[in-house]
Amino acid sequence: MNSKNSLIQIKGLRDGLLISLGEGEWHELEALLFEQIDERSSFFSGARLALDVGKQVLRVVNLTKLRDELSERSISLWAVVSDEPKTVQTAQLLGLATRISKQRPQEVARPKAAKDVEKEEVVLWVERTLRSGTRIEHNGHVVVMGDVNPGAEIVAAGNILVWGRLRGSVHVGADIEGQPADENTDAFVCALTMTPTRLQIASEIENRVGGKTSQKAVKISLKNGEFQTEVWNAK
Repeated sequence: MNSKNSLIQIKGLRDGLLISLGEGEWHELEALLFEQIDERSSFFSGARLALDVGKQVLRVVNLTKLRDELSERSISLWAVVSDEPKTVQTAQLLGLATRISKQRPQEVARPKAAKDVEKEEVVLWVERTLRSGTRIEHNGHVVVMGDVNPGAEIVAAGNILVWGRLRGSVHVGADIEGQPADENTDAFVCALTMTPTRLQIASEIENRVGGKTSQKAVKISLKNGEFQTEVWNAK
């Protein structure tokens, strides 16, 4: 059974945020969604939100209430994605989009090096500690102003900078689907305290479980296929 927090997954898109909901009763998922939003109000404020509700059957009253409550929190609901035709029809009646771009256009050639990755120029700024069960995927850099707790996970196409304690799982040099980017081994991870449960750069994985806590801010990168740790001069 999924834990409470694992029922919500957040991905960064160039058009805003995509939140995917797991299976369960709608009123419970809706309450959990707003609980997560209220706990991270500074992160969500002003966001454009697309919501993947899976097989939920939602009527006009459900989506109208959802849109109004999001609006009260300065969040714009612009898309609802669903596997249920009735929900799709309802969303369309309310003028909401029912399809979203994954921001992986076929006409754009895949990069050969991190410096050439245009998508990495997009930064997702998270002003909150990430708790266990939270998963963030972003097609660019991710900056966390807080801790990444054990059980939390970040997957980024670019670099990950944690202005706090990194104790969860991180994967840099990946696309938003979690697959290794094309030879993007120049991506790196920085944190004020570095003890991740799992760290991956492109297709290379380092298991740091049980490692000693660094007393200095450090940067981990790949050099000639080997993981290298150095002092992070966070200027």
